[in-house]
Amino acid sequence: MAEYSIGDLEQRLVASPRMPVLFVGHGNPMHAISDNAFTREWVRVGQELPDAQAIVVVSAHWLTPGTTRITDAPRNPIIYDFGGFPDELYRVQYETFGDEIVAQILARELAAYEAQLDRQWGLDHGTWSVLRHLAPAPEVPVLQISVDYAMPLPQLYELFARLRRLRRRGVVFIGSGNIVHHLGAIRWHGGGAWDWAEEFDAASAEAIAGRDVARLVDPYRHWDAARLAVPTDDHYRPMIAALSLLEADEDVTFFNTEIDMGSVGMRSFITA
Repeated sequence: MAEYSIGDLEQRLVASPRMPVLFVGHGNPMHAISDNAFTREWVRVGQELPDAQAIVVVSAHWLTPGTTRITDAPRNPIIYDFGGFPDELYRVQYETFGDEIVAQILARELAAYEAQLDRQWGLDHGTWSVLRHLAPAPEVPVLQISVDYAMPLPQLYELFARLRRLRRRGVVFIGSGNIVHHLGAIRWHGGGAWDWAEEFDAASAEAIAGRDVARLVDPYRHWDAARLAVPTDDHYRPMIAALSLLEADEDVTFFNTEIDMGSVGMRSFITA
């Protein structure tokens, strides 16, 4: 792996207008090959994104307990990290490249957390199933940052906040997960959203809009419905990462606010 000087790193990403931050509720992997209301919104949002110098995704499907990792391979293989779906989904291709200099810039910003570079991971479905619609043919590098599943949520918020300045150096950050995510309560045959799913979705949306970080990083203490809506917080953590990247003067706009299959919240947001 090449070593680059501070000058090399500083010149790779040049000063830019502030790039947006997104959190995307990615839901069912089948959205990757579907044309529906959710994916059409992803297309719309993607068409309105400004030109970036890099896209960096924090996906719920790359969990590295006790450490933080950053992809730095020159090409990104896609990972079919699911089972039991139609063959068509396993034939999807999504061609992207990485950038080891951008990876080192990210690692330098997270040096206090001893972030490590990783050439083994590719793009998991939390990333490519969404980006196929948001950025169908990216001309800039795409990288992933893993989620430390052992890190308390307040510390996770502080970790990703260290990357905030890179939004003014051409980086679009995307968190990909689901705020409400209880696979054991899915309603396969309709019936609408569970009451507790709607309750937590509404409460967390209000907190996100109001930037009530204290509640959002301690959901089980503040909302009873969180126990059912977020039985494990792997899909919730990318939202905290995205929230941490917002600047004080920013609001968010919500899209895809529906709850799918009773217990999978598709609520997403982008900086206004």
